[in-house]
Amino acid sequence: MSGLEGLEVAGLARRYCDLIEASSTDEHRRRWLWDVASLLPRLQAAISSVSAPVSGVIPMSVADLDARFELFWRLRRLLADRDGYWLEFDRASEGADGMTGSLADDLTDIYCELKSGLGLYACHPECALRGWAYGFDRHWRQHLVDAERHLALLAAQGRLDL
Repeated sequence: MSGLEGLEVAGLARRYCDLIEASSTDEHRRRWLWDVASLLPRLQAAISSVSAPVSGVIPMSVADLDARFELFWRLRRLLADRDGYWLEFDRASEGADGMTGSLADDLTDIYCELKSGLGLYACHPECALRGWAYGFDRHWRQHLVDAERHLALLAAQGRLDL
């Protein structure tokens, strides 16, 4: 893996975390989801180029569960009716209560993975990159794909402006 790949992933991770943290401010809120929607494919392409051998991967720190829960609920309130979405196995006959996908959950899980790696990246960039890639392969890839799919649907419906 080249240093440029690492810098790109770390830069995109930092940008993503900054965007999520900025969701609590009123400044630029209207275009916030557009920014998230345009960043996720770039993040996916960058992290997909990093290989993560199973050996030598340092587990990322576990996020503060209270802080994670707070972030999830803040994003859920912000997204309002844009949050829930259908997964493949959901039945439309169950109505909105049957929706099991949550954009707030996807964005929160991606944030927690990336944020914990940013702390490690400052001291041990190779370890952080391997940790991000390992976590991506085993956990947050699905969150990213689900979020991208739902954001594409919201964009097609003209519903990305908050």
